[in-house]
Amino acid sequence: MEAQELKNRYQQGERDFSHAQLSGINLCGADLRDVNLIGANLTEANLAWAKLDNAQLEGVCLYQAKCNHASLTRTNLRQAQLSRTQLIKVDLRFANLERGNLDWAILQNANLTSANLPSASLKQANLETAKLEGAELMGVSLVGANLARASLIGANLSWANLHEARLEGANLRQAVLVGANLTEANLNFSSLRRANLTEADLHQAFAANADLSEANLNGADLSRANFSGAYLLKASLHQAHLFRATLQDVYCLHANLSDANLRGANLRRGDFSGSYFKDTILAEANLTSASLLKSHLIRTNLDGTHLTGCCIANWHLEDVDLSKVVCRYIFTDFNYHNKRPIERYPIERDLQPGELALQPTKQSQLIFTINFSQKLNWEALVFTIAQLEEKDPTLELTIIAYKADAEGGRVQLKVNYSVNTQLLSKKILALYVQMEKQVASQRNLVLQLLEINQQQDVDLGLKPASPKVTSPIMSDDEREQKIYQQVSNQIQHIIKFKPFNQVLEGVERLLFFLQQQGFSTQNIRNQVLARALWQRSQADVIFRRQLWQWYYQNQEVGGVSSLQGVVHSVITEQGV
Repeated sequence: MEAQELKNRYQQGERDFSHAQLSGINLCGADLRDVNLIGANLTEANLAWAKLDNAQLEGVCLYQAKCNHASLTRTNLRQAQLSRTQLIKVDLRFANLERGNLDWAILQNANLTSANLPSASLKQANLETAKLEGAELMGVSLVGANLARASLIGANLSWANLHEARLEGANLRQAVLVGANLTEANLNFSSLRRANLTEADLHQAFAANADLSEANLNGADLSRANFSGAYLLKASLHQAHLFRATLQDVYCLHANLSDANLRGANLRRGDFSGSYFKDTILAEANLTSASLLKSHLIRTNLDGTHLTGCCIANWHLEDVDLSKVVCRYIFTDFNYHNKRPIERYPIERDLQPGELALQPTKQSQLIFTINFSQKLNWEALVFTIAQLEEKDPTLELTIIAYKADAEGGRVQLKVNYSVNTQLLSKKILALYVQMEKQVASQRNLVLQLLEINQQQDVDLGLKPASPKVTSPIMSDDEREQKIYQQVSNQIQHIIKFKPFNQVLEGVERLLFFLQQQGFSTQNIRNQVLARALWQRSQADVIFRRQLWQWYYQNQEVGGVSSLQGVVHSVITEQGV
């Protein structure tokens, strides 16, 4: 049948051309909507730009036909022969291609949105940048197919065969790939966010820099696959097989890796913060420089695991044997501002074989760091720890290391069991501030109770021994005069050298101490204190401005500070 005859008969209302012999026919641009070409032979036909929407093309032969830009929406192409057919930018939305043969077909930029292709064959087909969103591809064969940058959002590829398929840059977000064969497939830079890959076979697949965040990979086989730099945030890899897989530089935060097998896997520099490793096999895996912040390792096999340079801040271990790990040093804290691990352990040496199992990294111990903004008061810190342990007899805190810096210093502590170290740090800092005040106000009393003579020189072997001179026994008046003089000297020293925010607080503590000892503070206020404040105000303009500000603020709020009267006299009477 010639093309013109078919067109004329179609225009006259005829629609049934089933089993027609139309090999090589030129129907370019023809309008054949709703036509019946079931079983027709259209080998090497030209159907470019043709309109075949809702047509019946079941079993049709379009071998090597040209269908570029054709419109085939809702067309029935069940069991059609489309091998090596040109279907560039063809519109196959909602089309039925069940069991169709599209091997070596060219479908670049084709639109197969919501198309039905179960059990179809697309071996070596070119689907580059094609749209297959919501398509039904269950059991389809895409062996060696090119799906680079194709959109398969929400597509069903369960039990599909994608062996050696090219999927680089493809969008498979929320796609279903249950039991799919992706062996040696190229998924580099693809998106599989929230995809279902349960029991999928990704053996030796390539998925570098792919996004598998929140993907379901339970029971999947990723052995010897390459997932370098991939995103696996909140992914589930329960019972997954990752034997000798490459996951270096991977982002695997808050992932479920329970019962997974990662024996011999390359996890270098991977971020596994907050991840769950219950009954996981990590034997012989390489976790060098990896991050395990707040991760949970429960009955995890770490035999021969490489942990050198690993950051273990706030990790949680249960029934884990660290005696066989390979590790020279670890980091016990993390700087979230700089996004770098800190607090190397040990500080200036390497761990001995098996030593990590004996150190604070085991399940019953945690290491954490507290930053102090000012010079550390060791007495206050010691009493702070003592008070916490008094309140909780099961708590054991140990100071491991201290490093001073320009602002203050960092203290590294060890706690004997798993706790929320952030809350514990806040509690220690709050209690430390209170304890520092108490120690300052009661220091002399504490020294007396400990029978420590503040004036007594301690021989550390740093200076020549001097002849001992027996001090005469002082009378009560002499002792009181000495204490009074010492407090006067301390007040003058504080006012002369300390910052304004420490001056008034320090002076009040000393005056309170004198009152507790039964001394009158009137004379020391009027003479020593007033004079020292006036001298500092004359020499330091900033201090004078701060003194004025403090005085007027206290007046506005009705302050009742014991120093307000002294400051008033300094400001008004002495002309500060």
